[in-house]
Amino acid sequence: MTQWTDYTTGERIKLLRGPDMTQEQLAEASGLSVATIRKAERNLGGSLQTLLRISAALHTDVSVILGQQAPRRAMQGADRAMMRELSRVVHDTAAGVGVDVQPPSPAELAAGLAAAWETYRSGDYLGAGVRVAPALREAAATLEATPAEQRSTASGVLADAYRLAAYVANQFGARDLAYAGIGHAQHEADRAGDTVRSAMVASGRSWIYLRDARLDQAEETARLSYESIEPRYGDRDLGMLATYGWHVTFAAVVATRQGDVDSADDLLSQGYAVAARMGRDVRVNGTAFGPTTVTAQAIGISVSTNRPARALGLFESLADMSSLTPSARNRMMLDVALAQAETRQSDTALDTLLDVCSAAPGWARHQGLPGVIAQKASAGSATTAKLRKLSAILGTSVIISQE
Repeated sequence: MTQWTDYTTGERIKLLRGPDMTQEQLAEASGLSVATIRKAERNLGGSLQTLLRISAALHTDVSVILGQQAPRRAMQGADRAMMRELSRVVHDTAAGVGVDVQPPSPAELAAGLAAAWETYRSGDYLGAGVRVAPALREAAATLEATPAEQRSTASGVLADAYRLAAYVANQFGARDLAYAGIGHAQHEADRAGDTVRSAMVASGRSWIYLRDARLDQAEETARLSYESIEPRYGDRDLGMLATYGWHVTFAAVVATRQGDVDSADDLLSQGYAVAARMGRDVRVNGTAFGPTTVTAQAIGISVSTNRPARALGLFESLADMSSLTPSARNRMMLDVALAQAETRQSDTALDTLLDVCSAAPGWARHQGLPGVIAQKASAGSATTAKLRKLSAILGTSVIISQE
């Protein structure tokens, strides 16, 4: 597999520029001549100042162009620009910078944040980041303009905005920004005195820990998140049940990563019990849960615990997937593809993987499973043409190198 350091400086510039930006456009964005850009991409030299201007235009650090560090996987120019702006807004608002503006009406603020959440749930993480940055600034401005004795609601809204910013950062692998965002979300949820929001923030922190391979902290935080909102026997509030069900099911996912299959199955059974009490899937405050959602999670847990046949059986039992968000449905289908690869259905696994990646290429580039599935499937009877098509969609040569 080709490493980032194996490329020349010129090749790295060309890769970062990508197919969506011409040399002429890079020249205009950097304030350099086209001849200078062409010379740089041919590795014919260029001053540090030239490389600094090129790196700024590509929204990356000069150390990436020089090969001292690799770019984040699948991060393109628009991704880097969005992340830079999101980082600026998260840190500025937490410091009280840039919030002395006219806040929008409550309806406008709610609509903007709802649109950002909906974009995120669709799997468009770039779009969600673009939307949440102004919504976060507006939420901070609203809190600043609200009298101290009336700030509970405004703090809750700001907590939701910071949580979404943390989720976007986590999807892009920007762990420091994710931790910062979720920390600010926790502060605002505590100020709001909202137990459910605090539990959702704790679950979000657990997910960041999980992505950061801090499994002990992920497990403990997940446990605290669902225990803090455990419903009473006979409670029929669908919002509370959905929130608790999601949190206890996520705790099952964390237990799976810890290798504790018994705990995972026990937590998952609690999730199934809550879903049965609900009778249908509902979405509340950014959380979707119910019979279909818990089954989708159970498929992933079954694959992760080396029970691929069980995962495929659960998938066959799903009659209606309409209640799943696009990202949840895509993630489930990746689990199905992995189960197919594990049961030596190589061509079928690649067909499933191609369907997902073709339908949501931007989302797929931020997932680790496609590469794993392709590598497993390529050991079977899968065709080179399918592998090459996947490589083109995912923007990586790692799959082809496994042939």
